[in-house]
Amino acid sequence: MKISYNWLKNYIDVDFEPNKLAEILTDTGLEVSSVEKYEAIKGGLAGLVIGEVLTCVKHSNADSLSVTTVDLGNNKTSPIVCGAANVATGQKVVVATIGTTLYSEDGSDFKIKKSKIRGEVSEGMICAEDEIGLGHSHDGIMVLPNDAKIGTLAKDYFETYEDTVIEIDITPNRSDGVSHFGVARDIFAYLKTHTDQNTEIKRPDVSKFKVDNTDKNIEVVIENQEACPRYSGVTISGITVKDSPEWLKNSIEAIGLKPINNVVDITNYVLFEMGHPLHAFDADKITGNKVIIKTLAKDTIFKALDETEIKLSEKDLMICNTETGMCIGGVFGGLDSGVTEKTTSIFLESAYFNPVYIRKTAKRHGYNTDASYRFERGVDPNNTVWSLKRAANLIKEIAGGKISSEIKDIYPQEIVPEKVTLRYSQVERLIGIKIDNSKIKTILQSLDIQIADEQEDKLILSIPTYRVDVKREADVIEEILRIYGYNNIPIPSQVNSTLSYSPEVDENKLRNKTSNYLSASGFNEAMSNSLTKANYYEGSEIYPENKTVKILNPLSQDLDAMRQTLLFGGLEAITRNINHKNTDLKLYEYGFCYSLNKDEQEFKDKYAENHNLALFITGNKNKINWNSPEAKSDFYYIKSYSENVLKSLNFDLSKFKINEIENEFFSYGLEYIYKNKTILNFGSLNKKVLSKFDIEQDVYYANFEWTTILSSLPKLPQFQAISKFQEVSKDLALLIDENITFEQIKQLAFKTDKKLIKEVSIFDVYKGKGIEDGKKSYAINFVLLDENKNLTDKQIKKTMNKLMSNFKRQLNAEIR
Repeated sequence: MKISYNWLKNYIDVDFEPNKLAEILTDTGLEVSSVEKYEAIKGGLAGLVIGEVLTCVKHSNADSLSVTTVDLGNNKTSPIVCGAANVATGQKVVVATIGTTLYSEDGSDFKIKKSKIRGEVSEGMICAEDEIGLGHSHDGIMVLPNDAKIGTLAKDYFETYEDTVIEIDITPNRSDGVSHFGVARDIFAYLKTHTDQNTEIKRPDVSKFKVDNTDKNIEVVIENQEACPRYSGVTISGITVKDSPEWLKNSIEAIGLKPINNVVDITNYVLFEMGHPLHAFDADKITGNKVIIKTLAKDTIFKALDETEIKLSEKDLMICNTETGMCIGGVFGGLDSGVTEKTTSIFLESAYFNPVYIRKTAKRHGYNTDASYRFERGVDPNNTVWSLKRAANLIKEIAGGKISSEIKDIYPQEIVPEKVTLRYSQVERLIGIKIDNSKIKTILQSLDIQIADEQEDKLILSIPTYRVDVKREADVIEEILRIYGYNNIPIPSQVNSTLSYSPEVDENKLRNKTSNYLSASGFNEAMSNSLTKANYYEGSEIYPENKTVKILNPLSQDLDAMRQTLLFGGLEAITRNINHKNTDLKLYEYGFCYSLNKDEQEFKDKYAENHNLALFITGNKNKINWNSPEAKSDFYYIKSYSENVLKSLNFDLSKFKINEIENEFFSYGLEYIYKNKTILNFGSLNKKVLSKFDIEQDVYYANFEWTTILSSLPKLPQFQAISKFQEVSKDLALLIDENITFEQIKQLAFKTDKKLIKEVSIFDVYKGKGIEDGKKSYAINFVLLDENKNLTDKQIKKTMNKLMSNFKRQLNAEIR
């Protein structure tokens, strides 16, 4: 959410620089993501000055041009060639001096330089209003009144609006911070706690609100009180709908809103001022002079403000007249009841809607409006009338008119402040230090938390209704801590712990060990959201859609399911990096994956949570430099890292059954099985998968079933002396059928000579030119060793001949 620094100062006196203020807000729990300068006119008219045309004659080589001399003040004159037909001697004009950049709406910026135009020197430019962002006319240069002072900077003459915009990343629980006044409350609490500054928070005065007449009475009826616990409204007649004044336009434009008209702009202003959404209806379009808050029949057609036709659910809360729906309550307005330039009377709505209803409706129809954003997080139910009065006063001031009805306030069951008991001992226990009781009370009172009763060891607190996230003692302590300052909690100089021996697997130790190896090998750790898109799993056989755990009330369509695999989150990260020109990547991620078994009835059996480790490699192995030529990552690159991870966990690779795999994700790969459990699969992702993420380069992926690994860890290896006899390495090149796997070759080799053959590995695979269809070439390495003596050439030859014979006979292999 964007906060205007100028606007914020309406409610609290702050003399901090914006960047310092950003630090304070972040420290108090409102994390600032950016601080940016805002200019109502791009460039802020920098480099533009007021000048007077001293001379003006026709250009000798161009009839459409004039050669002028312009006085820019401070005894400085400049020759300027001008193409405007209305330029004349004695005019006060706006001049862009040399070095000034002029900005245009289409992005074609233009820098003023000293130049020669048809032989005449020109040292600047006399500007039209559209060229400097002060209007849209290009009929000629902008001529100012005679009293304009020569040499005055244009930004001072036109008093251009400048501001600083602070963007805050609001967490879902901080609905109290989604307004300028809400942010001012946190600043006030900080100042009261950490400074001696005598400041007060200034809530706008609404005491001038009064009912002028009751000529336009509109009845309000709530039929669904669960969805709408409170509804307030008032009628204003005799208004004039037109453009907003400059101060109002500047305020809302600074935070990224587009001005519509004075009435709509005021409702938006109050929304961002106090965090309470309002809606204005054209009162003359409220059929039957009656507003009814209810749900409508399923599939009822509603035409929204953006002219789309929506099929309503029977659970969508609607604001209706006696004939039809006028607005989706708390979410989106209707086309036929909105305020236009022809509107003369309005019915102004200020309500409190059930957050669950609003959230479900907004997600159901794909709307995320400023109103729904606040209602679904929870607004203050006891602020409806105040917000109504505030907006009504502004409308009377800006649009004219009279209050033409009493305020209709339907509030069947009042929502009262929560009562929470706060124990001083619990504050010290959770925070870790002793905070003076008087300091605690100062913080609470600065946060508008009232002390209903005070005892020696505890306080009974009354929580304001706008703090929907503060319900428990721990919540109050968190409020104390964020204002006291996390940075003010000292780091302890010692750690107290109880030492114990446990034979169980230390998962964190193993994870850190693996992470350290991968990080030292050039990998970066990624952390993706466990919420993902359900449509990733559509049509998948490996991760069936019916095993996806769906979110009942998703925050968005992109976060509507729990992930079944780390693959898609990793590919999203790769896409982001490639889009930012970072194409050489090695990533790893630990994370939980989830699946659903609908056949099970027990909750613990119905949902599965498994820990996984994923590796991703793409691009070059190393950065290219003078002594390191380009080397693309390949299958064997990820194979080496994957096997090294297993080795670091004390797995003996010779104990694995290895299968070749080719499926919906891998164009080719290997699966490692240990004691009949799949531990690891890795390979090259196929182009179909990569194309969904707009990835054109090869990506190699490995998936470790970490939960299975932890339950299958071998015992610590038994160390033995290194053989004093020399091992022998021999290679064979085999031409075999395409369906023969390396695992078959490996098993047959060990079966041929268990005593001498110690290792079997593959170091090359080839299919293509020179190899007939249906065949492939494997290059296999064998390590032979006799533990008791050195091998003789005769023994080696005998073993190799037996291998070749068995390969020919049992695998139909051709020795190359």
